[in-house]
Amino acid sequence: MRMEFKKICVVGTGLIGASLILSFKRKGIGTLIRGVDRADVLEKALSSGLVDEAFEPAEAAQVFKDSDLILLAVTIEQILEYLPLVAECAAPGTVVTDVGSTKARIVALSRQLFGNGRHFIGGHPMAGSEKSGIDAADPYLFENCFYILTPLPDTPNQVVETLASTLQLIGSKVLIMDEETHDRIAAAVSHLPQILAVCLVNFVEKYNREQPNYLKLAAGGFRDMTRIASSPFDLWQDICKTNSQNIIEHLDDLIHELVEFKEYFYGDELRHQFERAARTRLSIPKDTKGFLNPNYDISLVVEDKPGIIAAIATALASENINIRDIEVLKVRLLEGGTLRLSFETEQQRTQAVKLLSDKGFLARKI
Repeated sequence: MRMEFKKICVVGTGLIGASLILSFKRKGIGTLIRGVDRADVLEKALSSGLVDEAFEPAEAAQVFKDSDLILLAVTIEQILEYLPLVAECAAPGTVVTDVGSTKARIVALSRQLFGNGRHFIGGHPMAGSEKSGIDAADPYLFENCFYILTPLPDTPNQVVETLASTLQLIGSKVLIMDEETHDRIAAAVSHLPQILAVCLVNFVEKYNREQPNYLKLAAGGFRDMTRIASSPFDLWQDICKTNSQNIIEHLDDLIHELVEFKEYFYGDELRHQFERAARTRLSIPKDTKGFLNPNYDISLVVEDKPGIIAAIATALASENINIRDIEVLKVRLLEGGTLRLSFETEQQRTQAVKLLSDKGFLARKI
């Protein structure tokens, strides 16, 4: 039994695949890392030193025959297309995993294909970025993120532990669960919020056609609740297709809850529901990345004068701190600031607060 991965093949060198490679290299994992992708992407992967060898999809079979770890970092549909070839070509002892956002269909197909010493372990890293592609690769993307593994029932514990320990080396918090549980949880805390954000934006847009002030006044909480509505459909098409049953079941449950909630306006239960939600939200861990990528926000009190936003952006850019989002807080409820700036990482937020405070601004985390 192989106890470490020396020859690693990553199919798909976009954001997730390339970030995994950088994470492996940062920790000295793998002596030979190969990438499988389109020719134009591979050219960049080779020239940047991301991969040691590069192969187009038509050449993938030869790489699969000589790999300790095969990692499928492509879309769900592409993962399903690759699995038969991987199962056919992989040598005994090879470990195969993926990064798909839903697991049931992938694991179901793998049950039919793998065996004879070839091991499939489903995977889903709870990490991402609003950027995409190889240029957005980040060697620290998986630090402090949950990484779900869904091994087949007959996978030896030693094999699961080897993959889990490898992922822990790059900073991930590994959780092991069955694929059905994963998809039910994902439907509730990731997929359903996406659907609700889309519905809420479209709901308000409908009213805005007759009264344009709806969207004009939709700042603050509305923007926070609906940020994910901007996610491109291409990212969600496979998810909605492969987890539709769980999403619809949760949607039906929520519709029932909303119908019940209407009755709370006529009694004393409304306060209890608000307080219950507040307590529950406080129990959500703040120090890990989950299914939804968080915003790392600061509030910034500034003078109302021309050029102030440009000055702030320039100061942050000079230290390579990227602003993810910026909002003028015309209503200062709770935040107490004039501007709200959002960043992609806690490290960037901390750096931004220090930099702006040193320059005389009143900046704080929110």
